[in-house]
Amino acid sequence: MALRCGRWWRRPAWSRTRPPPARSPLSRSRALPGLDGSAGGLRAPGFCRLFSTQELTPQICVVGSGPAGFYTAQHLLKHHPRARVDIYEKQLVPFGLVRFGVAPDHPEVKNVINTFTQTARSDRCAFWGNVVVGRDVSVPELREAYHAVVLSYGAEDHQALEIPGEELSGVFSARAFVGWYNGLPENQELAPDLSCDTAVILGQGNVALDVARILLTPPEHLEKTDITEAALGALRQSRVKTVWIVGRRGPLQVAFTIKELREMIQLPGTQSILDPADFLGLQDRIKEAPRPRRRLTELLLRTATEKPGVEGAACQAVASRSWGLRFFRSPQQVLPSPDGQRAAGIRLAVTRLEGAGEATKAVTTGDTEDLPCGLVLSSIGYKSRPIDPSLPFDLTLGVIPNMEGRVVDIPGAAAGPSGGAAALRAQAWLRGHRGSAQRPRGPAGLLLGLGEAGCRGGVPGPGCGEAPGEAGGSSGDAAAAGVRCLNLSLWRRRGGVPRKGEGPGQPAAAAPARLVWQLACIPFPGDSQNFLL
Repeated sequence: MALRCGRWWRRPAWSRTRPPPARSPLSRSRALPGLDGSAGGLRAPGFCRLFSTQELTPQICVVGSGPAGFYTAQHLLKHHPRARVDIYEKQLVPFGLVRFGVAPDHPEVKNVINTFTQTARSDRCAFWGNVVVGRDVSVPELREAYHAVVLSYGAEDHQALEIPGEELSGVFSARAFVGWYNGLPENQELAPDLSCDTAVILGQGNVALDVARILLTPPEHLEKTDITEAALGALRQSRVKTVWIVGRRGPLQVAFTIKELREMIQLPGTQSILDPADFLGLQDRIKEAPRPRRRLTELLLRTATEKPGVEGAACQAVASRSWGLRFFRSPQQVLPSPDGQRAAGIRLAVTRLEGAGEATKAVTTGDTEDLPCGLVLSSIGYKSRPIDPSLPFDLTLGVIPNMEGRVVDIPGAAAGPSGGAAALRAQAWLRGHRGSAQRPRGPAGLLLGLGEAGCRGGVPGPGCGEAPGEAGGSSGDAAAAGVRCLNLSLWRRRGGVPRKGEGPGQPAAAAPARLVWQLACIPFPGDSQNFLL
């Protein structure tokens, strides 16, 4: 297998007709530290806006290497034979939530990495890790250097509960908890205390069920996955026996999928707890529901109301763990322990539904109930962060303001809510720019794809679906090519910090602050995963 090194800049076939901007930091070559920390390592040649009387070669920058970014790059490369794409990522490695967000016991979902690998191997695509937009390079500089800039950096923050006690020890966002067991470097020091008997997860989406499943899955099953060693060790010592998954609304409004629900129902050594009273009157109402919603609700209804068979009853009799769905409950306060330092429970406001269809809202009834627990995980949605002061940003909604996909106050800028929409914006950009290379351009168009979460309560957007892919390469190919290999499983279980001698650079504490890693080949799913540099 031939390995290709991504390149920072490729000299086009024609001569340059416009010099690089004199004052832009991207316009001058600067030496970056070598992999050993010495000078004279990778160099970042100058960027410049190129214009020609020949057909334009679009130079496009994609910020973020998650599904939104890779689907956009894939679309651009496929539909424009001359387009060249540079993908920038703040982490050292690519794939965003596919790598750090998908549950470790769902390796089939990560098969989309194979498709992304083929995109990254294109001679017209390059990946650059450890580059933080807004710190290492500004958005105006990128707009000056490229014909188009796609912001697909995702929804990387969680929605706050905004209730008393949220700051107590034992309260975490589900996003941070997922990052912890998946090896996201920024969450490797999370160290949740799992010595309690009961955990409460606020939110009823796929992420909530993922977290509940990981908490309750027998460790001997998890050790066959690529979960981090730190998380696996903590889960082996876990005393969590019961997990409650709480939602403000009812069974017809849950956001998880039937696949995730089946996995919870079939979890070894675990029984489900559903209150039949929550499902009264649903039998007739679900007849008019769309098929996916109807099938999901029917499964919930059967689980809640039907008595298990002989085999099922025997399994429940020996089950040592349990999980349950609590409907019509809204978090009101995290209750502190006697010393006021830790979470000891959560006060839930009882709700009822008002309205119909998509307008259904949960309103409080005035009643409350206290649920004892030692671990509270919030899974009520994600939001984006501002990355550059030059961009408008709505701090309340956690989004870059836009009107029908066009960023406000930024001429020529556009936005899309997910990876799929970002690809559609890329298509529109290509349509608008083909055949227009005869005239000089102004600043680059700016497209926004909010990324994997799509700001819809942590539910992946349309660009974050499963995709078929071919089997990847092997470490033998790399060895034959003389490429240094870093075993991905070991790398991830150490929280993303390679040990000396096992990969490029030194541990994080000794690594150069602005080291840029260039992608030669990216890892494949499976036990033989390798990160090739």
